[in-house]
Amino acid sequence: MNLNLTLIGQAIAFAVFVFFCMKYVWPPVTQALAERQKKIADGLDAASRATRDLELAQEKASETLRESKEEAASIIEQAHKRSNQMIEEAREAARAEGERMVAQARAEITQEINQAKDELRGQVASLAVIGAERILESSIDEAKHRELIDKLAAEL
Repeated sequence: MNLNLTLIGQAIAFAVFVFFCMKYVWPPVTQALAERQKKIADGLDAASRATRDLELAQEKASETLRESKEEAASIIEQAHKRSNQMIEEAREAARAEGERMVAQARAEITQEINQAKDELRGQVASLAVIGAERILESSIDEAKHRELIDKLAAEL
């Protein structure tokens, strides 16, 4: 056997094997590699999107929490303002009621003073008449001298 013929036969067998592999074996292998590469790329994209969505959700949750805290602070501030306003209104109402009661008491006192003065005037007038009768020892007609008595009472 000739070494050259063996070498040429092996080269032809190798060429047929390479052709067979390129025609029937290599396309499914490259397709499987491409599919695997696509799955890996899709997985990385999905992980990236999930990370981005998670960050957005965390930002949105943080924003919502911040807005809720601000709203709660605003509501608390409004409640404080309203309570202070209600306290001031109650103070004003109590002050007005106190002033009204003081004014009413003053009016009652003034009325009682005037009534007491009138009673005293009447008593002084009677005492003056009685005193004048005793001094003069004569009777003074009260009806006759009513004008004089009223003038005397008004002066007192």
